[in-house]
Amino acid sequence: MSDKLYDEIPSLDLADFTGNDPEKKERFVEELGRAYNNIGFVAIKNHGLSDELVAQLYEVNKRFFSLPDEVKSKYEDPENFGQRGYIGKGKEHAKGRTTADLKEFYHVGQEVTDGDLIKNEYPDNIWPDKEIPEYKEIALNVYQTIEKAGMQMLKAIALYLSLEENYFDDKVHNGNSILRPIHYFPIENPDDVPDDAVRAAEHGDINLITLLMGASADGLQVLRKDGKWIPITALPDQLVVNVGDMLERHTNNKLKSTIHRVVNPPKELLKTSRYSIPFFMHPRADMDLACLEGCIDQEHPKAYDDITAGEFLSQRLAEIGLKK
Repeated sequence: MSDKLYDEIPSLDLADFTGNDPEKKERFVEELGRAYNNIGFVAIKNHGLSDELVAQLYEVNKRFFSLPDEVKSKYEDPENFGQRGYIGKGKEHAKGRTTADLKEFYHVGQEVTDGDLIKNEYPDNIWPDKEIPEYKEIALNVYQTIEKAGMQMLKAIALYLSLEENYFDDKVHNGNSILRPIHYFPIENPDDVPDDAVRAAEHGDINLITLLMGASADGLQVLRKDGKWIPITALPDQLVVNVGDMLERHTNNKLKSTIHRVVNPPKELLKTSRYSIPFFMHPRADMDLACLEGCIDQEHPKAYDDITAGEFLSQRLAEIGLKK
């Protein structure tokens, strides 16, 4: 496995994995594994999301975030720890920090439709039906499309780890995944912002994998192994897919949950909005995140205590300020 450091994230074609050519499928798995060992990020095309659907989702979210704060706050439910609906400005900070990120966001969660009893564990989604009646249909369409792409990515990851291809299937079926449209709101007077406030401070994602649509402006950076921050850019037809902390833990650090951040633009551009829509792919709460036996050896002793995905999520929500 090459240790050559990437200057940009590799681009892969998901159709190589889902098609009928065994050689292309095997090459996709190898290249994905190399990227996830090295930098923890890839960009993929042919993920199933149409340009039209992406445009619709951005449009309804721009309309929602442009509503007055007192209207948006009607869709905020602090009692469910920000799991669903609107989460207002100043509510979330990175692990290990106390200064809030300069953002507001909306959470769309799993809609269980097959009688699975796990439905009882999830709060209901909250929809801005009065102001934007089409929001629900568009958001759920995107959610289900990205979830399918995420399941294919996990199949490839399973093969790279020498597991059965369907290893993750039952663990993510009706999983606690979240679609999170984010608005990095305009700062009219940048001098009023704390010196250490940024749009999103350096962090690793909590989940198994994150699938991110191309953002409306630059700013995303990833920390390379040599300590250099490099910009993450994806073409409009690509999703950026990165490893989360749960998968890093489950693979005993074989796959890297790379630290990333969203930096502030030059001061004059802080007065403009930036939009970004990640999909955080979570398993069911009872998934065992214990280090895989195949990822433990003399050179790589077991690095983590056993924990379930639900327990790990609760810990991290407290660390980032969404759960007391």
